[in-house]
Amino acid sequence: QVQLVESGGGLVQPGGSLRLSCAASGSIFSINAMGWYRQAPGKQRELVATITSGRSTNYADSVKGRFTISRDNAKNTVYLQMNSLKPEDTAVYYCNADIWRVGGPLMGYWGQGTQVTVSS
Repeated sequence: QVQLVESGGGLVQPGGSLRLSCAASGSIFSINAMGWYRQAPGKQRELVATITSGRSTNYADSVKGRFTISRDNAKNTVYLQMNSLKPEDTAVYYCNADIWRVGGPLMGYWGQGTQVTVSS
């Protein structure tokens, strides 16, 4: 069994910062790509940022220059540092990871989501 647990969401004023964390646990052999997605009310889930096991990164145009994704392979954890937050960044943020379980196939896993609200 594998779990992804996110933390770090909350309410922040426009221009503020938040740091999200997502820790993977369970019978993990290795982790390939990890990423963050978000879903605002009434909208489809969209990619925010991804990072490969070799730390190559990819960002949505809307967050480039403001958000930074990173990972700690020793802790099976991915982070999202969000700066200069805007009201349009308000959404539920989900962690995603492609994980090889011990003795199992490569599968994609999702966290439960953490709410980020940007409002004055």
